Amino acid sequence: MFFWILVAVLTAAVAAVLLLPLLRAGGRSNVDDANDAEVYRDQLEELKRDEAAGLIGKAEAELARAEIARRLIAATAREGASKDGRQPASARRRNLLAQALIIVVMPAVGLCLYLSAGHPELPAQPLAARLANPGSDVNILIAKAEAHLAENPDDGAGWDILAPIYYRNGRIEDSANAYREAMRVLGPSAARLDGYAEALIALSGGIVTKDAREALQQSQALDAGNPRTRFYLALALEQEGRRDEALAAFEALAKDSPADAPWLPLVNRHVAGLSRGEQAKPPGNPDAGQVAAADEMSPDDRRQMIAGMVESLASRLQEDPDNFEGWMRIIRSYAVLDQRQAAEDALRTALKNFPPQSENGRQLLALAGELAIKVEGSEQ
Repeated sequence: MFFWILVAVLTAAVAAVLLLPLLRAGGRSNVDDANDAEVYRDQLEELKRDEAAGLIGKAEAELARAEIARRLIAATAREGASKDGRQPASARRRNLLAQALIIVVMPAVGLCLYLSAGHPELPAQPLAARLANPGSDVNILIAKAEAHLAENPDDGAGWDILAPIYYRNGRIEDSANAYREAMRVLGPSAARLDGYAEALIALSGGIVTKDAREALQQSQALDAGNPRTRFYLALALEQEGRRDEALAAFEALAKDSPADAPWLPLVNRHVAGLSRGEQAKPPGNPDAGQVAAADEMSPDDRRQMIAGMVESLASRLQEDPDNFEGWMRIIRSYAVLDQRQAAEDALRTALKNFPPQSENGRQLLALAGELAIKVEGSEQ
C-alpha cells in the first residue's frame, strides 16, 4: 500500500510541474500581445516621420502602413481577447489537449507500462539465484554481494556461491575465506572442502599444504569416490616423495574414471611420470624442505616464495616450451599473484605449442575459463 501511495504522490508532483507552464500560458499571451501592439504603434509613428522627411516614397509608405496596420489590428484583437480571459480557439484547444495528456494519458501510460514490466509485490530474489546468473556485470554483482554479506555474514548460501566466483576471478585469498565462511554457517561438505583445499593449493603455488591435505582428508571421509579429492591427495603423496603410494593412488583413480573423464589425461601423465621414476613438483621444483616450510609461512612469505618459483619455472619453460605441466602451473601461479597480463601472455605462448584443437590445448582453455583469463584469438 505504501508503494502505491508513493507512486500517486510522485505522479501528482510531476503532473503539477508540467501543468504550471500551461496554466500560465494565457497570462504570458496577454503581456506579449500588449507589447506587440505598442511596437506596431511606434512603427506607424516612425513611418510617418520618415515620410515627412522624404526618406521614403508615398507609394512605399502606403504599402508599409497597410501591413503595419494589419498586424496592429490582429495584436489589438488578441490583447482584447486576453483581457476578457479568452484565448484564440486554436490556442485554447492546444492548451487543453496538452493538459489532458498530462493529467490522463501520461499516468495511464506509465501505469500500464509498469504493470506489464514491473512487479512491486515480487519478493526479493535470493542472493544465490542472482549470483548464479551474473550476466556480464560480474564485478558489479560481486560488489553488491560483498555489501550484502557484510550486513548478513550468516548468509551461508551467499558465501557458498561467491567462493568459486572469487576463484575464477583470481581472488584466491578471498575465495579461501569465502569457503571458510560457508562452512562456518552451513557446515562442511565435499564440494566446500575441495574448493577450500584447491584455493589453499593455488595460494601455495601448487603445493598441497598441511591445511589443504586435512581439508581433503575430511572431504574424502564424506565422499570417498570424489575424483577431485583423490587427485589432490595423490598429488600430496607425490610431493612428499612417497612415489609408490602416489603411483598406486593415481592408477586407482585412472581405473575408476570414465574413458572420457576430463581429468584422465592429467592423471595418466602422473602415472607415466611416476612409472619412469619421475616426481611431479610445483613451479620452480621446490625440495621437500620447501614444501614442508610452506605450511608454516605467512601469506606474504608464501607469496614471495611462489614468485621466486614462478621466475625459475619461466626460465625453464623458455628452454623447454613443450613442458605442458609447466605451462599449466605458471598460468595458475600468475593468476594467484594477480599478474593477469603475464597469465594471458603465458596462455598465448602455450597455445602456440599446444593448439586449441588438441587435448592439451583444450585443457589450457579450460584453465583460462576457470581463472577468467581471456586472450584474443584463443578460441581459434
